[in-house]
Amino acid sequence: MRYLALTTLLLGTTLSTMSNAAENEPLNYNIVNVQADATRQVSNDEMHAVLFIEKTNKQPAELSAQITQLMNQAIATAKKYPQVKVETGSQTTYPIYDNDSQKLKEWRGRAEVRLESKDFKAASQLINELQQNFQTQSINFTVSDEQRKKVENELMVEASKNFQQRAQILTQAWNKSAYNLVSLNINTNNYAPQPIMMRASMAKFEAADAGGGQNMAAGESKITVNANGSIQFK
Repeated sequence: MRYLALTTLLLGTTLSTMSNAAENEPLNYNIVNVQADATRQVSNDEMHAVLFIEKTNKQPAELSAQITQLMNQAIATAKKYPQVKVETGSQTTYPIYDNDSQKLKEWRGRAEVRLESKDFKAASQLINELQQNFQTQSINFTVSDEQRKKVENELMVEASKNFQQRAQILTQAWNKSAYNLVSLNINTNNYAPQPIMMRASMAKFEAADAGGGQNMAAGESKITVNANGSIQFK
């Protein structure tokens, strides 16, 4: 009888422990995943351009000197436009061989200058000047980091409110009194630049006014913030 009583006591203790553990475990029912977005079209306020020179010469040293001179001249010209950020891009030199004899024919060099500015008029005027020696490879427009972060902060609030609104709608649809927020993720990496690009590698910009700058149509980009997570109906 003593053995039976001890067995019953141990069984009761085990069941009690299991019951307490079950109470401490999270409830995984009545959970619904919710997703909401907030989107805004934002005017592009930053211009990026790439210009390049390409020269050939039978003597690599002379070719290098010629390219260096033109690059230094471009940097000096750019100093007249402090509103424009200028940096040198890639620079390459490679041999050109005769198609028939496969003998070395000459050397070809290529160098780039990259421009970045929020002042579109100043940038276009600088491009117009540089095109005396350079060709324009590409021009594109984006939203600046400062503007993008400002808009994203506003959209984070909007996306959160949209998430709450959807959560409330679902709660009512399922005839529940309320809900608890289980998890929430905010994604601010949904930035889609407008594919606006001007390619004019062989063309010159036409002067839009006496200042020699071309009028630019920067367009817009779409910025989206996503809120996704889980709620549990009460």
